[in-house]
Amino acid sequence: MVKKAEKIWLDGQLVDWDDANVHVLTHTLHYGLGAFEGIRCYQRADGRSQVFRLREHIRRLIDSARMVMITIPYTEDELMEACKATLRANRQASAYLRPLAFIGDGAMGLNAIDNTIRVAVITWEWGTYLGDAALDAGIRAKVSSFNRNHPNSLLAKGKIVGHYVNSILAKREAVMAGYDEAIMLDHQGMVSEASGENIFIVKDGVVKTPPFSSSILGGITRDSLIQIMGKLGIPVVYGAFARDEMYLADEIFCCGTTPEVTPVREVDNRVIGSGRRGELTRLVQSTYFDIVRGSNNDFEAWLDWV
Repeated sequence: MVKKAEKIWLDGQLVDWDDANVHVLTHTLHYGLGAFEGIRCYQRADGRSQVFRLREHIRRLIDSARMVMITIPYTEDELMEACKATLRANRQASAYLRPLAFIGDGAMGLNAIDNTIRVAVITWEWGTYLGDAALDAGIRAKVSSFNRNHPNSLLAKGKIVGHYVNSILAKREAVMAGYDEAIMLDHQGMVSEASGENIFIVKDGVVKTPPFSSSILGGITRDSLIQIMGKLGIPVVYGAFARDEMYLADEIFCCGTTPEVTPVREVDNRVIGSGRRGELTRLVQSTYFDIVRGSNNDFEAWLDWV
């Protein structure tokens, strides 16, 4: 359950949490056309708080909205300040941030081009998405019966509200079958991503991930890990791979803003590598956490101080 905070930023103003309401005829509620972001604020070892790669997240929010022909009525800088203002108002040293752009009430039907575009920023405390134990022991995953959306059906690079029905169906199927996460294939039967995470496999010290041009979300955490691995001298290649290549991997890990860096110990009842977090995954994971909440300043440009 989301832990209630004091304030939510809604349409340019900080309002009380319980007053941040919308009408039942809000267009996005009915049809799913809207854009959102998931961002994390971390308190670092020196006690200061930073929002990780805030500008990149806000830029993707604006780009996602633009893909579906929604014009957000705030600038990039205004939205960034809204995020930080909400954190300050809620006195949160560490938190998850959810900026959301949505179409308000007014006209119904599929068009509704004159309805007001509304924007909210919500912040709440959110721990480890897949559980603290998963960061060390890893998770169990299954290949979903639901494919990732076809690129000519929906827009894979947009973080669009309605797109996530696809992910929800895959996630629920996996959890109800006793697994922690679903891995989704694309329309050609190649591995795309998990229900809410990008995916990497490791074989003989080389890391492989689906290319940006495939039907994956262009993950900001994914990009961060690729740059971190470059700094660490770990080779990364981009290429399509099928499920059997996962079965033969030495290590697998997923990443995203909410799951951060999570190892996968099993796929479709096949044990991956040693059956727990591998050494390369441990190195990447520990380096990432030292950047976001420790004292590593190698990528200080990624840290937006609150």
